[in-house]
Amino acid sequence: MLKNAMAAVVVSAALSSSASAAILIFTDSFLFDIQTASLTRSSENFNAYSGSYASPLTGSAGAVNWSATASAGLNVVGGQLSAGSPGPMTIAFSGADVYGVSGNFFGTDGASTVVPSLVLVSLNDGTSYLNLIDTSTVFVGFVSTGAAISSISVSAQPLPGGATSVYPTVDNLGFAYVPAPGAIALLGLAGLATSRRRR
Repeated sequence: MLKNAMAAVVVSAALSSSASAAILIFTDSFLFDIQTASLTRSSENFNAYSGSYASPLTGSAGAVNWSATASAGLNVVGGQLSAGSPGPMTIAFSGADVYGVSGNFFGTDGASTVVPSLVLVSLNDGTSYLNLIDTSTVFVGFVSTGAAISSISVSAQPLPGGATSVYPTVDNLGFAYVPAPGAIALLGLAGLATSRRRR
């Protein structure tokens, strides 16, 4: 068990302009939760969406605004967000500064059924995670020790002899973030107003 937990953390170095920073990659949700315990958390399960959408599809989770794009639009079936074609899907973040992002990343066929595929998740800084994924429950999380994460891109490739077209798909997208300075200031003002009312 400990051996698996230790193997679940992969470190990918990324250089910033002033110092060395890293993106930590987790395949264990418990370890990801420990690493992001000091951050504010929110998630998007896409259950509020259903059907086909033109690109971009936008939404928010807590203080994080997200925008998903794909060349042929997007589909949401059963709470799973997929690209409308086998090409990559990109999800960009704004609002709060995101230092951790996680989710279930996998490939589906034209009927939205999970199929074994090579799934590549890439961050805006060039950090990538590639794995053979054959279920919708595989967890992958990224934590930045340097700059905020502004986007991820998900691609899925078919295996030889498998489905001919594979659509990159995501579910349970999670964010670990620091609220924007304006949001922190508003929280401070709300606290000040509450304390004045009590007097």
